[in-house]
Amino acid sequence: MIVMKFGGTSVGDAERMSAVMDIIESHLSREPVIVVSAMSGVTNLLIEAARAASRGEDRVYREAKATLLERHLQAVDQLLARSVERVEVAGLIEDRLHDFELLCRSIAVLGEITPRGYDAVSSIGEQLSARILAAALSARGIRARDIVATQLIITDDHFGAARPIMELTRERVQALIPPLLERGIVPVVTGYVGATKEGVTTVLGRGGSDYSAAILGACLGAEEVQIWTDVDGILTADPNIVPEAHTLDELSYEEAEELAYYGADVLHPKTVAPVHQAGIPLRILNSFNPSHPGTLITSSPSPNRRAMPAIISTKGLSLIGIAGNSQEWGPLVGARVLESLADAGVDILLFTQPLSERSLHLVVRRQDQRHCVRVLERALSGELQRGIISHIGVREEVGTISVVGRTSAQPAQTVPRAFAALGRRGTRVISVAQSASEYNISFVVPEADVDDTVRYIHAELGLDMAGGL
Repeated sequence: MIVMKFGGTSVGDAERMSAVMDIIESHLSREPVIVVSAMSGVTNLLIEAARAASRGEDRVYREAKATLLERHLQAVDQLLARSVERVEVAGLIEDRLHDFELLCRSIAVLGEITPRGYDAVSSIGEQLSARILAAALSARGIRARDIVATQLIITDDHFGAARPIMELTRERVQALIPPLLERGIVPVVTGYVGATKEGVTTVLGRGGSDYSAAILGACLGAEEVQIWTDVDGILTADPNIVPEAHTLDELSYEEAEELAYYGADVLHPKTVAPVHQAGIPLRILNSFNPSHPGTLITSSPSPNRRAMPAIISTKGLSLIGIAGNSQEWGPLVGARVLESLADAGVDILLFTQPLSERSLHLVVRRQDQRHCVRVLERALSGELQRGIISHIGVREEVGTISVVGRTSAQPAQTVPRAFAALGRRGTRVISVAQSASEYNISFVVPEADVDDTVRYIHAELGLDMAGGL
């Protein structure tokens, strides 16, 4: 039995879902359990609409509902044109998006989106894509059933980034999934979503469908967990920026965890731990190029492989600075910042605090910026009023570049060479964060400089030739 997770671009429309069904059909002999993300862009649109509702912008969430309805019904019409399930699936989509509108109305009345409300809204997209894919598989003659993971993954009530309660989750998974497989039914499970013991919907954090797949794989003792994305595994850089980027054929669990932590788009940071603990291989594959072997992550990669670092870049970010001007500023301020943003469902991509502890910088996605500042102003209102914090400032249009890992030949030269590339290119570094490992470092730079700087670093480290330093 294997677990196969398909991301948002893999299920982004009817054409992509058809390709996914081809992949699933080719793996039927291995008893696949399918995990799906929402269609690409859907979760972001749901969240942005809910935040607009909290500001009283009713038009935004109504337009979002119309956009989502049109997009999903279009997929239904194309995939289920001759299926008896077409009307039922279309009705479910309309019902779920009506629920979304009601949630937004409630948020508008409250004037804020609570952590619980955030999870309820952001979990809707996966329910839609799972239902469509399961019905489309059935229409193709492959028996399938969609399962909302609130029935399977039991979590705590840390809304926005809930943590699974593995013992309870294992009981639920074992009770529901194996009987379906024994009857020849392909389970299609919503990624990203869980529920508390009381049945309240939770989510596992942005990009959490990977994590869902790993949790299910661990609970089922899967032969392998596969993460299907839109690139050929984990590469030395984004191939859209560096066409010469190479796939890292094999990684250890520890190496993969580091790459995920630093923002590798193809892997959620928490994904590796469950499969690592269970000793289950994790494979990163490309649904647009299914014959490519991708990246295999195991406890014992080949000793003959050549180690290479990866350059991970992210754009569309904002840098938020919190400046203190008082001796009363203490370490608890940073802790409260992190806690308040986690409770509000804001992902912090990078966090730095000087040794003086009188200021801190954090990097967030640009679409989270306004919400982030509002949360911080509420959480730190006392310090702002008393002058302990002088201001909360925002710098837009920044990006991050992280160099993670080392080369086999000259491991100690990785970070110095990265700095040399920045200097040679003339990139202005806004902020730097280095991990406890001497081999991993992250830079905050102007967004306009990200792509070219990545190319300079990739070439400086010798990765264009796949050999490294």
